Amino acid sequence: ITSYDTKLDQLLHLMVKEWQMELPKLVISVHGGIQNFKLPSKVKQIFSKGLVKAAETTGAWIITEGINSGASRHVGDALKAHASQYLRKICAIGIPPWGIIENQRDLIGKDVVCLYQTLSNPLSKLSTLNSMHSHFILADDGTVGKYGNEMKLRRNLEKYLNLQKIHTSENNFFSLKMITLLLVTGCVWFETGMGQGVPVVGLVVEGGPNVILMVWEYVRDTPAVPVVVCEGTGRAADLLAFIHKHTADTG
Repeated sequence: ITSYDTKLDQLLHLMVKEWQMELPKLVISVHGGIQNFKLPSKVKQIFSKGLVKAAETTGAWIITEGINSGASRHVGDALKAHASQYLRKICAIGIPPWGIIENQRDLIGKDVVCLYQTLSNPLSKLSTLNSMHSHFILADDGTVGKYGNEMKLRRNLEKYLNLQKIHTSENNFFSLKMITLLLVTGCVWFETGMGQGVPVVGLVVEGGPNVILMVWEYVRDTPAVPVVVCEGTGRAADLLAFIHKHTADTG
């Protein structure tokens, strides 16, 4: 549990030194609806295989809301169905608001192993955590049942990671085209570059108005964050894909 405005150097120190996480070569930040939604079977298969292949191939961190519904649940389903026991373990990091988590008391303790009940109360408006995520950062802003400030922490962490230098023998960095190809064909595509920080790619699956605002922030940022939109997943993703198709030629 941490404050939504926690110091990022301390947070990254916790992740790398205390949790023994390897600094990522890529960050895939998944954005989408928080309520449950169905994906067409073919779309779900392409999304699942592509996401897992991208993460396993590159040593990426996948960041989501971490809850057991909506886009985060589809990420969890992908990890459950396609993650290889032979390749590197995928770091899937959930960053939800502390105030929306069901069974909070199960998670409170210091230097103890907590047993967490992932079954949710159908009458509750709170959410449970998705068990397929490897790590959780619970952002506390003092509110209950509200989303919003966890996204500030998530975006600030992404920006801070983007400042970290990647030390690889090949000096590879991973592009938007590579992620797009993985999600469509399962192929890997690299660009080479020197002295790059950890690249961040946004990945949109379904979603509502907040997802559209997030994409707007990504593409307007400096440096701009590339975004992959999964067409056919519904709502915000399909709207963004439609707009892009009909404005790409005219700018």
